Amino acid sequence: MDYADLLIKLGLSAILGFAIGLERELKRKPLGLKTCLVISIISCLLTIVSIKAAYNLPHTDHMNMDPLRLAAQIVSGIGFLGAGVILRRGNDSIAGLTTAAMIWGASGIGIAVGAGFYIEAIFGMCFLMISVELIPLTMKFIGPRSFRQRDIAVKLVVRNMDNIPIVIEEIKEMDIKVKNMKLKTLENGSHYLHLKLSIDQKRHTADVYYALQHLESVQQTEVESM
Repeated sequence: MDYADLLIKLGLSAILGFAIGLERELKRKPLGLKTCLVISIISCLLTIVSIKAAYNLPHTDHMNMDPLRLAAQIVSGIGFLGAGVILRRGNDSIAGLTTAAMIWGASGIGIAVGAGFYIEAIFGMCFLMISVELIPLTMKFIGPRSFRQRDIAVKLVVRNMDNIPIVIEEIKEMDIKVKNMKLKTLENGSHYLHLKLSIDQKRHTADVYYALQHLESVQQTEVESM
């Protein structure tokens, strides 16, 4: 392998890794430009080293070393980074799964480039970006209504038990779907409702808060985007 080939591989892996990192950075996700560049470039470098080390051994009739042994360890070892960006929020929702998958994807692209599969890496990168950007956007227009909705967590304090069904019906009349509900009786006799609601994606969280706050039976309101 000459130095030009080495620079091409590392440069291409950096460009493709940059594209993944930029997409995450623009969405303010934990996986940023620097992290993604490091993953892609070092995955490429370790793949090059793994292949070169196997074929640079003294000639024998049988190769006793797997040329991609280091690349296999990259895929399994990258899991600690993926696990680090998966978070469980206080409202029981899981965040960071797509970012964890993008970490794995950046590593895979680096391995592909390091092994010399340039075209495959470029096409893989293109399909990856289409999958996380264009397809979800398209489904919001042509897909079922659920693709155009988002979830919010709502905490309400209601005066008495008899008012709870009334509050739920009033929420449904606002064109809001109740997906989950938890109830708890407070020491002062009021009742605590923890709701998971589905609203139109274009609807502002503050508008929902304002509407719930003005329900007659509701004493306290807390709304959180998920």
